[in-house]
Amino acid sequence: MGKKGNDKGGKINVTQQNIKYKRKLLAQRRRRARLRLLVLLVMSATILMGVLFAGYALVSLGSKIHQEYQAMYAGYTQRQQARRGTVDPRFDGYTNVLILGIDEGVDEDGGEGKRADGIVVASFENSTGKLRFIHIPEDTWVNVAGSQQQMKIKNLYAMGGAPLMTRQVNALLGVSIHQYMVLDMRAFSELIDAIGGVDIYVEADMNYDDAEGGISIHLPRGYQHLDGNQAVQYLRYRSDDLDDLGRMQRQQRFCKAVYQNLLQFRTLTKLPAIAEILKQRVETSAELFDSMHLANVLRHLSSVPPESIILPGAPAADDASIWVLDDAATVQRMQELFPPEDINEEKPSP
Repeated sequence: MGKKGNDKGGKINVTQQNIKYKRKLLAQRRRRARLRLLVLLVMSATILMGVLFAGYALVSLGSKIHQEYQAMYAGYTQRQQARRGTVDPRFDGYTNVLILGIDEGVDEDGGEGKRADGIVVASFENSTGKLRFIHIPEDTWVNVAGSQQQMKIKNLYAMGGAPLMTRQVNALLGVSIHQYMVLDMRAFSELIDAIGGVDIYVEADMNYDDAEGGISIHLPRGYQHLDGNQAVQYLRYRSDDLDDLGRMQRQQRFCKAVYQNLLQFRTLTKLPAIAEILKQRVETSAELFDSMHLANVLRHLSSVPPESIILPGAPAADDASIWVLDDAATVQRMQELFPPEDINEEKPSP
């Protein structure tokens, strides 16, 4: 009987030990579960805080970038306003670029500083890619915008540079100018060399020397392949019966010849050299904000030969060196180039 009692008591002790052991294991599991939960919560909180911080940083960065962009664009619009004046939105369907060729600063009229030796408006029609050249005689007599002065338009450059010239051309044509480019004879010569020269017919022997002015022109009559220096000679020559009108007509032929050159496939390989010259040697109002639009305009250039006009007028009766515009004919020509029914509706770029 005693043995049976001991067996029973031993079984009870073993059972109690098993219960305690299981309770201990269960407690350990609970502690580990709570620890894992705590670690998970800490990790989740850390990740959430990281996400929130990153989101805040991105929002702050985006806001800062937006503010900087707005400030940059505001500065850009202020500079463009100062350079070219207000652009009439009726001309949004066109991209009108004033191209100024600047001389060496030798003025037979007694003026000081450099003059605009060539004044051309290149007008691109955005929807079709067609190009028109408007040639303004450099000796055109103008009432200086915003003043009581009168003078040849070429002399305005020495007074106020390209911005003043742009405003004057705006007033003269009644057409908004969107951008301007200014290049001297050296930059012009380098650009012509960069595109591989220009093929053109020289209509007469051109021989002229001016030691004081540093001008030496010698080109024979006939079809010629002109390099940069010869192209400068061709465009500067004016010792013929037509004088300044003859120069305008040569500018017309030359611009068309250059345009045809630019459309050639071989010009693609020369674009980096052309871009470098434009960057280093040419003054322009165009900035980063204009680059995409201008690239799109150039990408859609039409293969149709450009139209080219000279502003109508005649030499002054008492001074043949002055070109007097025919105001009525000029208004009519501008309306033909920019029909009122077209400019009253915005033309989207393709």
